[in-house]
Amino acid sequence: MPPATAVKAVSVSDDPQVYEDEHVHGVYDEIAPHFSSTRYKPWPIIAQFLDSIPAGWVGLDSGTGNGKYLPLPLERPGSVWTIGLDRSRSLLEIARTAGGSHREVAWGDVLGRPWRPGAFDYAISIATIHHLSTHARRKAAVQRLLECISPSHGRALIYVWAIEQDELSKRTIPCDSSEQAPASQEKNTPLAGQDVFVPWVLSPQNQPKAPSKRKHEFRNKGADGEEQQVSSTGATEPPSTKIFNRYYHMFAQGELPDLVCEAARDLGLAVGNPKEHVDAARGIEVVQDGWERSNYYIELRRWEYQ
Repeated sequence: MPPATAVKAVSVSDDPQVYEDEHVHGVYDEIAPHFSSTRYKPWPIIAQFLDSIPAGWVGLDSGTGNGKYLPLPLERPGSVWTIGLDRSRSLLEIARTAGGSHREVAWGDVLGRPWRPGAFDYAISIATIHHLSTHARRKAAVQRLLECISPSHGRALIYVWAIEQDELSKRTIPCDSSEQAPASQEKNTPLAGQDVFVPWVLSPQNQPKAPSKRKHEFRNKGADGEEQQVSSTGATEPPSTKIFNRYYHMFAQGELPDLVCEAARDLGLAVGNPKEHVDAARGIEVVQDGWERSNYYIELRRWEYQ
């Protein structure tokens, strides 16, 4: 990771798709092997969530990256089946063999609808939604998750990067959210997140090696008419350090639950315990939400009255 001071605030362009193609999708295709080598340890709450999934359930990892969550749970190998979805073909090639076995992956966008409604029993979205550059697109991504899981028992877990970073983080977000939080909460107005570029430094030793030019051998005739063997080797310049700016929307406290509730209500779903909404046909319940190691997370459960 680059130094903490490298993180900088940015303004999103008028065309979010073009912006994300340049500052998200294009970047991950370039850094895929190096990125994957740094992403191998599952976060505890995500591992616990997947370990709690009943045997036989089928789920979706939306924005799977290198597929590090596809082999879970390790304690019950093969008890559940998770399909990985991602926009980066380079990362999907790595995800296909995550954990040393063949995995089911699909190339696609988290904003698309490649699945029938309720196709999955569970879904996870880990460090993905924060790469979408507008509120509307982040809300749509949450709605795609809610739509693709079972309306009667579907479960979902979402993780995003937080403005509030812990002492072990190498990232410093260019705003003082700690001073803003109490005043904003007193006025009952949620904090806005922060749009930033987080550089990824690709040093020469982590870049793919360019194929060296083959040594060519050919025969020339010398001044005396005799054939001479001449060799020629094309030298290549050593690679230089490359810096790729990845776009992130760093979430503020309370922003993720608000986003999820707004997304659910816009789908016509009630929000809360089903016992509190006996007049509603379908809804979602927030099982837990919180902050863990510089990330905000939220776990959801869908419900419906038969």
